Amino acid sequence: MGVSPEAQQFAQFLASVSAKSSTPGLDLAVVRDIVETNHRASTEPEGVTYAEVDANGVPALWAIPEGADPDRALLHFHFGGSVTASMHSDRKAAGHIAKAAGARSLVVDFRLAPEHPHPAQLDDAETAYRWLLSQGYEPRNIGSTGHSIGGTLAVMLPLRLLAQGEATPGAIVSVSPWADLTLRNAAVDGNEATDKMLSRNTLELFRGAWLQDPAVDFTDPEISLVNADLTGLPPTIVHYGEYETLADDGAQLARRLVDFKVTSEVHAMSEGQHSFILGAGRVPEVDQAIQQMGQWLRRHLGA
Repeated sequence: MGVSPEAQQFAQFLASVSAKSSTPGLDLAVVRDIVETNHRASTEPEGVTYAEVDANGVPALWAIPEGADPDRALLHFHFGGSVTASMHSDRKAAGHIAKAAGARSLVVDFRLAPEHPHPAQLDDAETAYRWLLSQGYEPRNIGSTGHSIGGTLAVMLPLRLLAQGEATPGAIVSVSPWADLTLRNAAVDGNEATDKMLSRNTLELFRGAWLQDPAVDFTDPEISLVNADLTGLPPTIVHYGEYETLADDGAQLARRLVDFKVTSEVHAMSEGQHSFILGAGRVPEVDQAIQQMGQWLRRHLGA
């Protein structure tokens, strides 16, 4: 039982974008333009409209499915290692997830590194969350979602709120999270040949741009979720691809959730790629996973 032809085509597409973006000597602005083309992997979700908003100074984009529950919202964080991608590159994938969850999704255009290193991204996530609260959404009716660095932020935000003694979102969907910034996990090198988007080299470049403070310890629980105290997190579902360099990160985070008795599920996609949700609407395995995410959010939001 192999993967679908669509999944193979999706992996080839990611490889072609990565090959272009890793051409030596490219200006960062050009790299960002190339990475932005990853959005072409997703189909336009039917029955979803979009509206750009200013979330207390943070640019964001509503993905609004027809018939969405007016009381529920998702807060979605894009991929790109903190250095590339935007709300536009995630718009369609977020729309598919929003549709599956029956709730509108606010796709956050957080600031990028190296111009804006950590914690700018998390600060923007928190600002957008507070904006949602100001719009009348209850914390328990908000889902925190994202992939890659966005999957990390989707967990970091509730952890920050817990540390401040505040109410967290009602559920988390973390896809392909970067959970161990030491890059010591075996899959980082072991899956180098199968991951069509990321490599150790790319991860090191992202890490250097994101975590610029020389005093930062990569094992710090505020940076590496695999070392964090996850007590009190809302119900969390973790998805990752077996073929990605961050496969061990996803698996390790999932085990930690169990250790801290967080209501959780983990799904490892067979031969799955990093940030596979970008294949939404085109790859059957991806659409099945997105249905699981939607069901998780429907089950746990408002509980």
